[in-house]
Amino acid sequence: MRLIALISGGKDSICALSCALREHEVVELVNVQAVEDSFLYHVPCSRLTRLISEAVDIPLVSGVSFSHEDELTLLKTLLQGAEADGVVAGTIASNYQMSRLKKLCVELELKLYAPLWNKGSERLLRAMAGAMDIIVVQVAAYGMNESWLGRNLDEGAVDDLSELHRKHGVHIMGEGGEYETLVLDAPIFKRRIKVMNYDKQWFSEQWRGCVEIHEFKLEDK
Repeated sequence: MRLIALISGGKDSICALSCALREHEVVELVNVQAVEDSFLYHVPCSRLTRLISEAVDIPLVSGVSFSHEDELTLLKTLLQGAEADGVVAGTIASNYQMSRLKKLCVELELKLYAPLWNKGSERLLRAMAGAMDIIVVQVAAYGMNESWLGRNLDEGAVDDLSELHRKHGVHIMGEGGEYETLVLDAPIFKRRIKVMNYDKQWFSEQWRGCVEIHEFKLEDK
């Protein structure tokens, strides 16, 4: 199939893109940058998807969503008229996301390819951590403090997430919005993203924070 991949720059969308490339042709990447918190889209660092487009050598189209009301309308506009058979999504457990994507794909007569659906687990997260260079760019969960911001999602981080799941119910994959990630390198990348300068914003009374990346570039592997 010829597919269009929805990407955010996070671990799930890049893993889904990797799965799609093993079996199909991905002809385009699509990213929606949400100005406000969104249940449908990954918000932090989504502007770096242009570097991911260059790294995997697949063209990117993007748009900016200014409210919850225009989220699906904008995505529909970006997908309409595309010369493809289906859409790749990294959705793992959100029925909200899945139901809306399915409905949109039916309207546009596109197939939905979601290779990670209902497969979220510690085992999958460890596989991601072993295959990709991932950093945490946003947290919003009790027990996850400022030290998580900018942290590499490696084996040690997965161990800590497993413990947070046991103690506080934190979803191991971050499916409750507990954390968001950015992939700096993956086997499908021809070049890797290097972050040179970033700040942390931490709101201790709300147990949440995010990374603001100021300088970044692509570099040869």
